Amino acid sequence: MSDELQYAGTLDELKRRGRLVVRGSHRPILLIHDRDRIFALDNRCPHMGFPLEQGSVEDGILTCHWHHARFDLASGCTFDLWADEVPTCPVVVRGGEIWVKPQFGPAEPAAYWRLRLQDGMAHNLGLVIAKAVQGQLAAGIAPLEIVAQAALFGAEHLDGWTSGMTILTALANLIAMLPKPDAYLALFHGARHVARDCDGATTPRKRSALASRPDASTLKRWLRHWSAVRHAEAAMRTLLTAIAADARSPAIADLLFAAETDRVFADGGHSLDFINKAFECLDLIGWQHAGVLLPCIVGPLVAARGAEESTEWRQPADLIALCNQAASELSAQLGLGGARGPWSRHAELAEALLSADAQGVVAAVISAARDGASGDDLGRSLSYAAALRVARFGGANEHGDWESAHHVFTYCNAVHQGLKRIGNDPERAGEWVALLRGILHGAAAIYLIRYLNVPPARLPGECGDRLDDLPAGADEIRAALLEAFDRQHQVEAAARLVARHLAMGHAPELIISTLAHALLREDAGFHAYQMLEAGARQFHEWADVRARRHILIAVTRYLAAHSPTERSWLQTATIAERLARGDQLYENV
Repeated sequence: MSDELQYAGTLDELKRRGRLVVRGSHRPILLIHDRDRIFALDNRCPHMGFPLEQGSVEDGILTCHWHHARFDLASGCTFDLWADEVPTCPVVVRGGEIWVKPQFGPAEPAAYWRLRLQDGMAHNLGLVIAKAVQGQLAAGIAPLEIVAQAALFGAEHLDGWTSGMTILTALANLIAMLPKPDAYLALFHGARHVARDCDGATTPRKRSALASRPDASTLKRWLRHWSAVRHAEAAMRTLLTAIAADARSPAIADLLFAAETDRVFADGGHSLDFINKAFECLDLIGWQHAGVLLPCIVGPLVAARGAEESTEWRQPADLIALCNQAASELSAQLGLGGARGPWSRHAELAEALLSADAQGVVAAVISAARDGASGDDLGRSLSYAAALRVARFGGANEHGDWESAHHVFTYCNAVHQGLKRIGNDPERAGEWVALLRGILHGAAAIYLIRYLNVPPARLPGECGDRLDDLPAGADEIRAALLEAFDRQHQVEAAARLVARHLAMGHAPELIISTLAHALLREDAGFHAYQMLEAGARQFHEWADVRARRHILIAVTRYLAAHSPTERSWLQTATIAERLARGDQLYENV
């Protein structure tokens, strides 16, 4: 970019030819003479970079001949929103000579690209969203500010929490460990998924809190009742009243988790995970937005179908009755008073939770609480056991069975995070007994999917698998892992490479970021983002090397089972990057 005027040609030549292209160290500039006026624009179509010099002009409208995007010559504004605006630059005529100032871009880029993100999301335009994310990052906008823009857009245009909002939050949780190119992809994927969910959705009506301020126990009782009778409007006003009275994270978490766990493993675990993700989103963008964001979870909460309505939870063993009977005892054990722990038998409890004896599974939870395990301890063991179900997922299962294992793992992670959020204060144990039920529901769900490990897959690096046939260097392992994700049926190969990386003592953050990079290349489904984020979070809960390895193996095997895809969105993101750099995508056309 230059502040100096540069010579572009003569007025006579431009009139004779109708258009000229000025080349130099700057972007190619297209000069057009039309109806006695001179216009200077970026010669690249903002949609896909095709040379606009090959377009046509009629009645002050420039049409690109690639995808027929049309632009106002005077301003560069598009008539086709999917195409975006053509940057223009100043032009002056002096004594028959044309001079241009090769300055492109808005005067206030941060504000401009923020507006473009809103426009792109409003019309579900992937390329516009990608360019807006790229533009904001180039303007110095912090990634979490972009997350806030996308999340609040979703909250204002959705009448319920969606998979897109979960994807946005999951990727935002990972951004700090990603290099800049992957952070850009994470923001793009998160925003585009929210935009997809908003496309055609009914804009929610504005609701308000009650004029009164009932106490917390009354609000909890009301919310549980409205959820039970599926009265969404009443539940919404109750929640907004609770937020107005006390918007602190633990208080709202106690309220919502109580209502959610009145249904068992609701919507296959998604209901509780959605609530947890809404809380995590507020952790990232600020709890001052609770009144805008949290109403999104009321619809899914009220509509969720509990596992108590399904046969498999009732027969041959009545797991619902078993969990209900154990809930009060578990609450009593955790509410006895005094400090909990120290307790360090997490891996032992996790293995006990994999038992084929339902009563033994529940008894193991109660016994651990009796021996000093806190809610956090139980949640960590629960999540590890669920991760082992994924890590040992047998090859004899149908491909769709991966989702059964995934649902249990992400549910258990959400229970664990909820327990940490509310806290392990014994004085409050009687209040958060509801979420303690989530531990038992998670344990029962782990029991129910035991068939996925019959026979169990062999874990790499164990039972004589020394991994010596694999590369030893971190860069070589990373390259081999990405190559494995380029091919189908590489579940075991990818898992062995991750195990090799950890066995060699390389930085675990490097292999996690590599898994993220592999995922961000793909047109991934909702569950893959959930799996990676929950796995990364659980990995960092552990100091035990063996448990850490198992958790990352679980993540790797799941991601490899769902790769590769068409990677069409990676192409869109790459085009946006190249356009931002000023590349001539079709310079030889």
